[in-house]
Formats: sequence, structure tokens, C-alpha cells
Amino acid sequence: MTAVRKVAIAGSGVAGLAAAIQLAKAGVEVDVFEAKPELSALGSGISLQGNALRVFDALGAWDDIRAAGYPFEGLHLRAPGPGAPIVAQLPDVKTGGPDYPAAMGMPRPELARILLDHAQRAGAHVHFGRKITGVEARGEDAVELYVDDASAGEYDLVIGADGLNSTVRELIGIEAKPEPTGMGIWRTFVSRPAEVERSELYYGGPVFIAGYTPTGEDSMYAFLVEKAEDRFGTSDEDATRIMLEESRAYDGPWNSIRADLEAGAHANYTWFTKHIVDEPWNRGRVVIIGDAAHSCPPTIAQGAAQGLEDALVLAELLTTRDDVDQELWDEFHERRVPRAKSVVEASVQLGQWQLDGVRDADVPGLMFGIAKQMSVPA
Repeated sequence: MTAVRKVAIAGSGVAGLAAAIQLAKAGVEVDVFEAKPELSALGSGISLQGNALRVFDALGAWDDIRAAGYPFEGLHLRAPGPGAPIVAQLPDVKTGGPDYPAAMGMPRPELARILLDHAQRAGAHVHFGRKITGVEARGEDAVELYVDDASAGEYDLVIGADGLNSTVRELIGIEAKPEPTGMGIWRTFVSRPAEVERSELYYGGPVFIAGYTPTGEDSMYAFLVEKAEDRFGTSDEDATRIMLEESRAYDGPWNSIRADLEAGAHANYTWFTKHIVDEPWNRGRVVIIGDAAHSCPPTIAQGAAQGLEDALVLAELLTTRDDVDQELWDEFHERRVPRAKSVVEASVQLGQWQLDGVRDADVPGLMFGIAKQMSVPA
């Protein structure tokens, strides 16, 4: 017996598809509504910590994801300037436990494709080009869902996993929204030099952080973190030029990255944001998870992992209880809100120390503390 028989999910990101997989595997009828016309093939790479990999295993998708990504151990810090010398080699905490790599990089489109495939094989119905536009309670046990302004029927639960600018969050009257942190990031997807075998970060120079993460045998993504500027609307040509110019202080593998940029690799720009919705994340039979409920800078690479944990915990409760009652919601919030809040606050603090020019901040201590916390399953 499950607490729900029919569930609608807004959004086909990692949190939404993870929830769809687990619920469909348990025999729940699942409809995923994605406003975009198809699964996005765009995007650079993503860094995934061990606790995210542990969730993929629970979903049954770990073997496919491991084959498509690049697992690695440890983190190197390099100095800007000639030769880009390695100044520190830091071990990673295995947040997923001893059975998983400490971290892994992979192309975002590949991750999306694998999760979609597993959701559909589990029996979830994924509808592209369909936008949720309304939710109305029907008593205490049902929600009427409106898609493209027309009724799509009643559901036992609606899950809003529709990202930073969540429509579902707005529909249920939650006013919290992502706010800029003051930092912006340039990203590009390029070839991987053989010497890059793990994430490497450069502190100092013209930007706050210059770094890269391997995502496959032949690929990696590279990034530059700067003070937020109005870069939106920048042409592709100017975006490439800016990223090239800002990276010239960095040697080593950055020479290969610049060669790929000059050969036509695309550069894109976004701002870092932060928000955390105070509990409850639900309003009756509608609940938000993932980026709809919390967002943070990728300074400790826990954003996707937190959305995945939201989905796994919610699905666990829905498939092991008989009712969607207050006890279920209390346990969900107890297991998720403090953990997500810790990640958001730590991620923002790391960036704020750089914005404020704090030189004696205990960055390793903060990162290690969060990693130890994440090593305990949600």
C-alpha cells in the first residue's frame, strides 16, 4: 500500500525525474509535465558528490551514470601565473560512503537523458511542451491540475520540481524567490587534456576562482567565477572574447581550454543565486522540491545532490506510508529542511568570504564540516 496512487510532477530536471523513477517503480501512476518542448540538449557539465551517486544507486541508474561520467578522487589547488603550480592536494570526504567515488563529473545532457530513460522504463509518462498553470484543492485528498489552462484531472499529489523560477511555488503562494549573491560564472564545455584527472581550482588573479572538472574521457567543463556583472544579452562572440581575456592569467590546462574557445567552444554566463523556503514546503497536497525549494552557489557542488535527496526522501515516505498526513510532512521537513539550509548557508558563506576579501577564513574547515554532514544518509 502506498500513500498515493496518482501523482503529477512539474519539471523534468534531476529532482523531478528522480521522484518519478522511485514512485513509478512502486506502482504509482506518474505524469511528468515539462514546459520545454523536449529534453534540453544544452548545458556544460555537472559536478556530483558521493551522496548524489548514492541516490543514483537507489534509483537503479548508477551503472548507466557511472559509465557516462568521469569518477575521481581528491581536489587540486593551483596558483595563477607561469606553470600553474599545484599548491595543495586535498582529499575528498566520501559523502556517499566507501562504495562510491568521492566525486564525479559528467555532461548535463547525458545525465538528463539517462534519468529520462529510467523514468520512462519505470512507467512514468513524460509530457513535453506542457506547462502546469493551476492547482486547486478538491477536499483534503485530491488536487485538480490545470495544464495549459485546461483541466488535466485530479491527482493525489502534485510535486513542483520546476526549478529556480518555479510556477508551482508561485501558484501555492510561497513568496520566497532566488536572490543574486553578487557573483557570476562563465562556463564552457571543452576537450579534456590528459593531465586533468580531477577537479582543479585556481584562487587569485583577475577572477575569484578559475577551475575545471573532467566529465568524460574526452571532455570537461571549465569555469571562471567573477563579481556579478550585467553580461546578459552578450553576443556569442563577445562571450568567448571575455572568457578568453579573463583566463589569460591562468596557465597549465587553461592553455588547452583557450585553444578550444578560440576554435569555437561556446561560453555562457549566469549569476549565482540563493534561497531557502522555510517549512512547510507543502500547501496541502502540493509540495515543492529541488531548486524550487532551495538554491545556492555551486561552491561545494551540492545543489543537484540536495534536489536528489529531496526526491528520494519524499518518494520513500509516500511509498511506505498509508496516508499523506501531517506525520508524513513533519518527517519530510525534519529530514530535508535543516540539511538543505546548511548547504545553502555554507555555499553562500564561501562566496561571501571572497567578495569581502577575508583572507583568514576557514574554508577547508567549512567544506569538511558540510561533507561530513552529507556523509550521513538523508
